[in-house]
Amino acid sequence: MLRRFSIDFAVFSICFDALLIGLSLVLTTNLRPALSLLPFVAFIPGPYRIPGTLYPLFSLLWVLILFLVSVYDGRRNLRFWKELTSLTVGSALAVIALAGILFFSYRDISRFLFLSFAISAYLLLVFWRLLYRLSYRYRILRNVQVTNVLIIGAGELGRDLERQTHAYQVLGLHVVGFLDDDPQKQAEHADILGSLDKAEEIIIEYDIDDIVIALPPSAYQRVFSMVARINTLPVKVWVIPDYFNLALHKTSFEEFAGIPMIDLRAPTLTDHQRMIKRAFDLVFSILLLPINIILMTAISLAIYFEDRSPILFRQKRVGENGVLFEMLKFRTMVPGAEALRGDIETHNEQGQLIHKQASDPRVTRVGQFLRRTSLDELPQVFNILKGEMSLVGPRPELPYLVDSYQPWQRKRFTVPQGLTGWWQVNGRSDKPMHLNTEDDLYYVYNYSIFLDILILIKTVGVVIRGEGAF
Repeated sequence: MLRRFSIDFAVFSICFDALLIGLSLVLTTNLRPALSLLPFVAFIPGPYRIPGTLYPLFSLLWVLILFLVSVYDGRRNLRFWKELTSLTVGSALAVIALAGILFFSYRDISRFLFLSFAISAYLLLVFWRLLYRLSYRYRILRNVQVTNVLIIGAGELGRDLERQTHAYQVLGLHVVGFLDDDPQKQAEHADILGSLDKAEEIIIEYDIDDIVIALPPSAYQRVFSMVARINTLPVKVWVIPDYFNLALHKTSFEEFAGIPMIDLRAPTLTDHQRMIKRAFDLVFSILLLPINIILMTAISLAIYFEDRSPILFRQKRVGENGVLFEMLKFRTMVPGAEALRGDIETHNEQGQLIHKQASDPRVTRVGQFLRRTSLDELPQVFNILKGEMSLVGPRPELPYLVDSYQPWQRKRFTVPQGLTGWWQVNGRSDKPMHLNTEDDLYYVYNYSIFLDILILIKTVGVVIRGEGAF
């Protein structure tokens, strides 16, 4: 339910740690001759130099070990002492590994230099984390993001959960209230917002982020019905065991406030996979940003000279976990094209909606070229940088199309939605919506960073050939 910091912050932490470790090595190397004045340190005339390969090696190996011992896991390190423990263990292992490398390669490196480097690097890693947490705690750096929680069941278990969440208020956890079908409890407690039948209304009204089910097994059917009704809303659903049959996607165990719970909408990607995917998105997008800016400037001018503004087309799309966001594209249709949508849409023999066709009269001349080359998608690099999309994943869908989805199709929203995906390299617009989903689910069930790289490579070939793009 809680993580100390976001995935983006975890990526930042990795980069910043690597920078601090490299900086520590630079500082201690330059200071080593001055430390020769100490009586217990061997004299070394300055300046002192070490092989250049050690700088990236020390940073990368240390950070890799910290990653492996879960220092960057925002859920495991809610408390500072837990993060400090992981950091200490990881740093000790890193120092041992680096000492071993030096023993078998550069044995003439000053031992006092290495010891000074290890201590200074560790202290810097601890200090910046402590400083950030204090800034976070006292809201100096930024405001705490509030997580609104609705507890289903105002019995003893639900009340106990409410009491235990107070220890996590500094992280922004806020219990909005309860839902309970007992009329007597509703009359006696003002924080009971209604019965389970009002779940959808309460979730929307109070902007609920997480729901915790704290009801006995006898309420199984009522809870099952409620979960089915709210599965289109962007909320996480947690349950105190045992309700496996209610899972919309996959389940995972997690301890919160000392109580074991089941996450009925556990993310398809693990934290490590998500962190690697996010880092890959950021690095790739930033590296290509200069080229993208040049292309986008030229495209903007072409659109403007054909039929003036607007240059960009902004459209609400459904992102990961059903969250709506505004997706950016270059405008490829005449202004007001959305009002003509009903004249274009058709249904196939099975009655399934087809909302694209190759000869769409609303598409402009510049738009035809942009669609054929997929250059109309370039502005989505800003959606990727904001974390609303990924480079690879199922395409963000239109909300009105999602309304017609079958429950099994909604599993495509359990991963970040992407600029390109398995569907795009295996048919693109040639396939109707219901077959797109099957390709998207293949990606969901078989995700790996190597699959992302393969899809990106195949996307280049598909775009060059102009297959299925309209």
